Amino acid sequence: MTFHDRLLAETADARATLVTLPIIQRALTGDIARETYVDFLTQAYHHVRHTVPLLMACGARLPARLEWLRTAIGEYIEEEMGHQDWILDDIAACGADRAAAAASEPSLATELMVAYAYDIIARGNPVGFFGMVLVLEGTSVALATRAATSIEVALDLPRNAFTYLLSHGDLDVEHAGFFEGLMNRLDDPDDQAAVIHAARRFYLLYGNVFRSLQMPALDVRHAEAA
Repeated sequence: MTFHDRLLAETADARATLVTLPIIQRALTGDIARETYVDFLTQAYHHVRHTVPLLMACGARLPARLEWLRTAIGEYIEEEMGHQDWILDDIAACGADRAAAAASEPSLATELMVAYAYDIIARGNPVGFFGMVLVLEGTSVALATRAATSIEVALDLPRNAFTYLLSHGDLDVEHAGFFEGLMNRLDDPDDQAAVIHAARRFYLLYGNVFRSLQMPALDVRHAEAA
């Protein structure tokens, strides 16, 4: 079994807990309010704007034996530049206030997820950051395009309100293959353990971001019925 296969197997239960959250399942059918979608985008802005700084910090802390991984991080950085601006554009296309979203404070759940990512890099094994990559990109591949299509129809929003979701659903399919190749080159048991440990934590932390999203009256009624 490759390390990537083992990583997926040992985090499968944590992933299942995330993707079966009621709010995610309802998003896949378009059964959410516009306010919930805008709140999702706002929280996405608050963690996506840290992606490039986190990648830079991770690359800076890698040991010389992982120079090949540092090179790969450079490719990731090029791909991720400016994605937070796509999200603000989506917020504006929803009829919400772009500037207010950018100036807002992240939810506690979002702030804690980002803080944990920085902590892994600074205090633990920086390779553990790739546990976050697995969670965010893997979730996008599995859910983003489906959710965007359903929400667009249900809320009658323009296609340009879904740049972030649609681009990541497609883009992260390519990233997933790239990520798999990187993980399969990790041969140090401590590095492998760090990625598995972090991935399990990030599935929980990312799930808490979804649990913290605003739930207007329509959403609350559905949640109570579930």
